[in-house]
Amino acid sequence: MRITDWPASERPREKLLAQGPEALSDAELLAIFLRTGVSGLTAVDLARDLLNRFGGLRPLLQADIKDFCSARGLGEAKYAQLQAVLEMGRRHLSESLKRGDAITSPEHTRRYLAARLRDYPFEVFACVFLDNRHRVLAFEELFRGTIDGASVHPREVVRRALHHNAAALILAHNHPSGIAEPSRADQSITERLRDALGLVDVRVLDHIIVGDELVSFAERGLI
Repeated sequence: MRITDWPASERPREKLLAQGPEALSDAELLAIFLRTGVSGLTAVDLARDLLNRFGGLRPLLQADIKDFCSARGLGEAKYAQLQAVLEMGRRHLSESLKRGDAITSPEHTRRYLAARLRDYPFEVFACVFLDNRHRVLAFEELFRGTIDGASVHPREVVRRALHHNAAALILAHNHPSGIAEPSRADQSITERLRDALGLVDVRVLDHIIVGDELVSFAERGLI
């Protein structure tokens, strides 16, 4: 049976329009992106097969072009469309943390940092530089490392803070393993950075670790 023969309330597109995108399953959302199925499979059936093959929505979205295009029903055109959709999503999130905006919503900050850092296969250490009213001056990725860790140099963080004339900042880095629990090394470098930045009157407001979930040092009482 074709999707067009389904009751309207069960068709992914109509369901989204009536109930909103949050009401749809991963397979239904992917089916809307695919638009059509393949011989013997509706778009929803194909979406389910793809999610099973890749192990979920996130691994599918992270797949490189070779693996993506090797799957039935996909190809370079779909890969290009997907990358465009993902980039639009990242740019949309960046609007919530653009220069001159005051950070009034921790949730927006977290969503932005997750979008920027979560999918790297190696550790990336970044800073959000803020003025004395907590308005965003800049976001910078400062250090990159291997999957085992990144070397963070307090002198360079201080130099960039002074360059932006920052009064405060938020530290952030990702855990490629997906496990966001702070390590002893994470706590140690946070303390070193807090002390170094304190010498030039720059406050560290938080350190956020990005994994499958996000962990805030401020909420944990670690900063």
